[in-house]
Amino acid sequence: MGVITITPQLRTTNLESSIRFYTENVGLELAFRHADFYAGIRAPSGSFHLKKVDAVDPSIAFVDQGGHLHLYLGVDDVDVFARRLTTAGVTLVKPPHETAWGTREVVFHDDQGHTVYAGMPARPPGS
Repeated sequence: MGVITITPQLRTTNLESSIRFYTENVGLELAFRHADFYAGIRAPSGSFHLKKVDAVDPSIAFVDQGGHLHLYLGVDDVDVFARRLTTAGVTLVKPPHETAWGTREVVFHDDQGHTVYAGMPARPPGS
């Protein structure tokens, strides 16, 4: 018997706003909602939870200043995904770019300020 899934949790001061951000702007699905303080967001092969809290997540500034992340979303085309975000009004922190570790990524903040990366393997030169 072993671990088969991992589900991170993000804190939000506005559950409705965060649900809208991830479903309408990012294109994920609402998996469930529990009362007025908890929800699950899912992609075809992963999920995370949102929990309503009274104060802003104290990790937001630390993560942002340190070049860390709260979530990493694997996408099939980072450039198309970045266009989807900007069309939905999301400001990109860092536009699509190649990394030294062989990925192509985009960075943005969610409605609460959490740092989210989305990426894919970098395309081989000439493809």
